[in-house]
Amino acid sequence: MEINLDLLIPDRELKFTFLHASGPGGQNVNKLESAVQLRFNVVDSPSLPSAVKERLMKLAGSKMTQAGELIIEARRYRSQDKNRLEAKQRLWKLIQKSLMAPKKRHATQPGPAAQLHRLDAKKRHGRIKRGRQVPPLNDE
Repeated sequence: MEINLDLLIPDRELKFTFLHASGPGGQNVNKLESAVQLRFNVVDSPSLPSAVKERLMKLAGSKMTQAGELIIEARRYRSQDKNRLEAKQRLWKLIQKSLMAPKKRHATQPGPAAQLHRLDAKKRHGRIKRGRQVPPLNDE
């Protein structure tokens, strides 16, 4: 599976398992194993650089196993071939996303207008709360 010009994942690293799909489909669902489970061992893959592996494991979230294996299930189509293709495309999209390094965030300070707006809001809120107070009794 070609990710980009520099990165290629050989098909031998992808393991497909076929299972019965759930949902409507009648006899087709009961008889055929059209759902596809794609397993890709991220940790042991020699095709991926270590930085990409780390980002991919974070992006995958609950699709990752403790052993570092990524599991993608595809069961949308009634055809096993279409489901296999969809699983591969989802893996491709995840790897594409993990190839892009996140932008570094630079800490900034609020501008003068934002500070004034915040202070005005605090004063307005204080006036509202002062208006709710019970006036003191004058006992003379």
